[in-house]
Amino acid sequence: MKVLKLSVFRETFFMSLPLVGVMAVVLIFVAPFENTFDYLRLATGYIGVVIGQSLFLIGLNLSILPVGEVMGKNLIKLKKIVWIIFFGLFFGLLATVAEPALAVLARQTHLLIEEVNETLFIWIMGAGIGVFVALSLWRIVKNISIKVVFAVLYLLLFVMIFFVPQEFVALAFDGSGATTGDISVPFILALGMGVSATLSKRNDDDDIFGIIGIASVGPILTIFIYGMVMEKIHGGIPPVGIYDPGAIGTNFFQILISNLGGVSLAIFPMLLVFLPFQFFLIKMPKNDFIKVIWGIFPVFIGLLIFLSSIDFGFAFAGKYMGEVFLEAHRPEWFRWLLLPLSFILGAAITLTEPAVTVLGEKLEVITNGKITRILIRFTLALGIGVAAMLAVVKILTETNILWYLAPLYGLALIMMKFTPRLFVGLAFDSGGVTGGALSSAMLTPLCLGIAQAVAAQAGPSAQSVLTNGFGIIAFISVTPLIAVQLLGIYAARFMDCAE
Repeated sequence: MKVLKLSVFRETFFMSLPLVGVMAVVLIFVAPFENTFDYLRLATGYIGVVIGQSLFLIGLNLSILPVGEVMGKNLIKLKKIVWIIFFGLFFGLLATVAEPALAVLARQTHLLIEEVNETLFIWIMGAGIGVFVALSLWRIVKNISIKVVFAVLYLLLFVMIFFVPQEFVALAFDGSGATTGDISVPFILALGMGVSATLSKRNDDDDIFGIIGIASVGPILTIFIYGMVMEKIHGGIPPVGIYDPGAIGTNFFQILISNLGGVSLAIFPMLLVFLPFQFFLIKMPKNDFIKVIWGIFPVFIGLLIFLSSIDFGFAFAGKYMGEVFLEAHRPEWFRWLLLPLSFILGAAITLTEPAVTVLGEKLEVITNGKITRILIRFTLALGIGVAAMLAVVKILTETNILWYLAPLYGLALIMMKFTPRLFVGLAFDSGGVTGGALSSAMLTPLCLGIAQAVAAQAGPSAQSVLTNGFGIIAFISVTPLIAVQLLGIYAARFMDCAE
């Protein structure tokens, strides 16, 4: 166990080095901070992210993953499908409101539109995930083709876009990526694996993946509806304010204390729900039960340190890097250096996301090691690098995000015809898991900083920062659909690990 813990810390540290290298080059040689304290904030944030993520992953394997899987396997004891689907909805909701990336996005949205209530925003998104987790479980039980489900759902999404306020389109897609991260992905994946193993009518692993991909559609629809309701109530979208993540605070311990309540509400409801299941339905062996209870503590401490370190040391740095490349005294071509910077940042952040690690480990087990977790992580890193670069192009040119998303999703849906079922589900799951807390905390501030600088230069004719600045997680959610399906087509043809 000690060796395992050390290996987690070591892997987390080495996977984070590319991100540190990129930020060091920019913030030391290209655009240095004006004061030393900002470097101290960034260093503290980085150390906290590595420690917090490592503790979180260690506790995850001891607690949340086993709980999700054993609950999934024991839901069959409830006999009736309606109860299985209801508890899928309930667990999906609880796992999502616990999601740190969603809390980050809710805070960012509230900073721009004061009328957006952070708590309501989180629960609306959580409800979307819960309903579509239930839909995903129903699909498994009824043996409905996952390719048909994805085609219908995304057709519905792109029809609804015509009725949604423009300011909420990119935000909704961003919310989809933010809802499926460090807490929800491991739990929902394990829950889906348990249900698939006991209720699926197939004799293969094709139903294991896809539950996250289907669930990711829910938050897009609920935020679409939220945007339409807000527009109706206020007679239009309320004015957009200034994005200033520094307003959160510069005292690490104050931020840590302020996050205590949110992290507690994120973790302990799942524990409270698990306890009745343990005593009346699951009846896990005593040693396993004690291990789960103890495993909650590193999850709690790790998530608290991780989220607080992001708030303290990463968000302000992302916004600063976004704005500094568009400063008036710099030549026009200098802004286009943001393209290679965003590519490298996107790829580097993906390698550090805990949810990506969990997904890679599951795939490695299912394919008997033919596709390693390192391969899937680098495949996703390449896709996210491209996504970040496209998002920056969209912001600099003030192009409507649908000119990018529509053809990318169209290509992904067409590719399903040629991709093995296992990799279709995996691809759409990957699109959900890559938009974690670190992506929300670094890339979204980067893009909002760029959009704010673009708006300042363009004047009254500029797009709203809300419309132009959000969208990075939307790109992050779609490019993995293409990258992973390409990997699946290659694997089926040359690696003999998918039919």
